[in-house]
Amino acid sequence: MLIIALIGIILGLLYYAVRNRYTYWVRRGIPHDEPTFPKGNMGDWSSKRQLSVIFKDYYLKYKNSGSPFAGLYFFFTKTIVVTDLELAKRVLIKDFNNFENRGIFYNEEDDPLSATLVTIEGQKWRHLRHKLSPTFTSGKMKHMLPIVLRVAEEMSKVFNEKLPSAKELEITDLVGRYTADVIGTCAFGLNCNSQRGANADFVDMGKRAVTERRYFGLLDFFIFGYPKLSRRLHLKITTEEVSDFYTRIVRETIDYRLKTKEKRNDFMDMLIEMYQKHQEGNTEDGLSFEELAAQAFIFFVAGFETSSTTMGFALYELAQHQDIQDKLRAQIKEVLAKHNNEFSYDNIKEMALLEQVVMETLRKYPVLAHLTRKANSDYSLDDPKYFIEKDSVVVIPALGIHYDPDIYPEPEKFKPERFTESAIQARQSCTWLPFGDGPRNCIGSRFGLMQTCVGLGHLIKDFKFSVSPTTQVPIKFVKKNLLLSAENGIHLKVEKI
Repeated sequence: MLIIALIGIILGLLYYAVRNRYTYWVRRGIPHDEPTFPKGNMGDWSSKRQLSVIFKDYYLKYKNSGSPFAGLYFFFTKTIVVTDLELAKRVLIKDFNNFENRGIFYNEEDDPLSATLVTIEGQKWRHLRHKLSPTFTSGKMKHMLPIVLRVAEEMSKVFNEKLPSAKELEITDLVGRYTADVIGTCAFGLNCNSQRGANADFVDMGKRAVTERRYFGLLDFFIFGYPKLSRRLHLKITTEEVSDFYTRIVRETIDYRLKTKEKRNDFMDMLIEMYQKHQEGNTEDGLSFEELAAQAFIFFVAGFETSSTTMGFALYELAQHQDIQDKLRAQIKEVLAKHNNEFSYDNIKEMALLEQVVMETLRKYPVLAHLTRKANSDYSLDDPKYFIEKDSVVVIPALGIHYDPDIYPEPEKFKPERFTESAIQARQSCTWLPFGDGPRNCIGSRFGLMQTCVGLGHLIKDFKFSVSPTTQVPIKFVKKNLLLSAENGIHLKVEKI
C-alpha cells in the first residue's frame, strides 16, 4: 500500500508540474496554441511539418494579434515566437547584450566539435568571434577566389560530361560536390576531387554531419530543450564517425603544413597561425587544437550544406522562370565579354541580377529558417505585460518574416527585383534574415554568397535548366531535418548552351 501511495504521490506531482507548465501562457494572457502532452505545440514535428515551417505558420497566425510575440511550448520548454519586427530588431541588434546567446547545445569537454562559433556563449564567444573576423574580409575573399573558380570550372565540365548519357540530372548532389570541394580545399587544403569520386568522403560526411544524430535522434527534444542539463549528463550530438573523420583530417592537415611550411592563403592557414600562437603560450590570441578543429568543422558543414542547398533551390526557381534565366545568362555573358571572358571578384559584382537571384532564393528558402536567442536576464518591453523572463528561448521565425505579405507582396512568387538597391533601402531592417542580423550574424556570409554566385554563374553561362516530368512542383521539404532541404532532391532537365 505504501508503494502504491508513493507512486500516486509522484504521479500527482508530475501531473501538477506538467499542468503548471502548460498553463504558463494562459496565466500571462499571451496568445498561443493549446499544448498537448508531451510535445507541447510540436506535435507536427517531424512527421507532418518541418520545424521552421511550424514557426512560420505560428508567426503568420499571430502577427496581427496585438501582442509582440506568441507563446509556444517546445515540448516542456517555454518558448517565445517573435511576431513583431521591432522586437526582432531589439533582440538581434539594439539589446543584443541581453540576447547574445543562442541557447543551443554544445559540450566542449565531451563533444569538442560541437563547441563552434555558432553554439558557444558569453565571453568565450566574443573572444572567438574577434579572433576569426579578420579571416572573412573582402581581401581574404579575393585570395580564395581562384580556388573557387577552379572548382566551378571543374563542375561545369562534370555537368557537360554527364549530359550525353542523362538529359535529366539530380542537381543537389552535383552542386553539393562542388561546395564540398570548395570548402574542403579552403578549410582543409585538400584536393577532395568529390566531383569525380563516386563515393566522396567529404560529401558523405558533410551530409551525415547535418542529418545524423547521436542516440538515433531519440534524445533530440531533451538536448535542444535542456542544453545545460544535457551537458551535465555528458551527452553528445556529433556522431563518433563524423567526429573521428574531421578530427583526423584537421590533425593531418596541421602536421603536413607545419612540416612542409606550405602556405595557401586559405582559411586553414589563418587557423594554423592562431594555433601556433596558442602553442607558444598566447592563449589570448591563439586557438587550441580542439577549438581549431571545431571551427574548421563548422566552416565546412555550414558552407557545404547552405551554399549547395541555395544553388539547388536557385536552379529550381530559374527552371520555372525561363525569362529570368535568359536575362541572367545574357547579363553574365555581357559582363564576361568585357573582362576577357573570365570571372573575377570585381566583375561578379557587376552581375547585379546574379546576386538578386541568390538573395531572392534565400528569401524563399533560407536554409537555416529560424533564429534562436536566450534571455540573459528579465527583459521589459513598453507594456509590462509582455516581459520576457530570464532564460526564455526566443525564436525569430525568419521563414515567416520572409513570407509576410505585408513585407513581401505575393511572397510565394519568385521576384529577384525585390533585391534591387532601391527596394532593399525601402524595407526596414530584419526583414531578410538568411544569415541572421546584428553582432551574431553569420561570419561566413560573404564567403557563402561568393561561392554560390560563382557556381551559379558558371552553370547558367553554360547550361539551360528546365523542369522535367520528375521535377517536384511545388517543392516539399524534408520534415525531420533542422535545415530546409528538398525532399527526394531536385531533378531538372539540363541542356548544353
